[in-house]
Amino acid sequence: MSEIMTINNTRKSGNRKEEELEILYIDTAEAEHIEMYLKAIWSMRERKQEIKVSSIAKLLNVTQPSVVQMLHKLNDANLVKYKTGKNIVVELTNEGNTIGKQMIRNTRLLEVMMKDALKIEIDEEMVCGIEHHMKKKFSDALCILLKHPRKCPHGHNIPYGQCCR
Repeated sequence: MSEIMTINNTRKSGNRKEEELEILYIDTAEAEHIEMYLKAIWSMRERKQEIKVSSIAKLLNVTQPSVVQMLHKLNDANLVKYKTGKNIVVELTNEGNTIGKQMIRNTRLLEVMMKDALKIEIDEEMVCGIEHHMKKKFSDALCILLKHPRKCPHGHNIPYGQCCR
């Protein structure tokens, strides 16, 4: 889903040519898209809402056929259990739950950082852009810096990380 690309930059310094390596981390939009679905399902489950195709579509502002297509992908990737038929079932697997929970944690920690530490208005678009690129090490460091907040500015619980134990 992501790749690392190396670029050789050549520059002249006096009579010598110097080569610099620049490493660019490129993440795919699809990886972020998958994380958004897992985050949405995790959030709905946290709020004890019924997880239906129509509910996911409404929350993510996408069409129901797009949700069905993504649920099949997530099922194939073993991130959700998706069963169609008389009783439609959408459940997070352990791996899907871990990713969804981490996305929620990242979001809520970033919101606390913006509101309480930086004293700026929460910018949800910026939060959404950053949350996908946070590794657990960064999330835990941010949590420690913020003194392990338990609630986000919207009053929702912030899931515990390893740093909180």
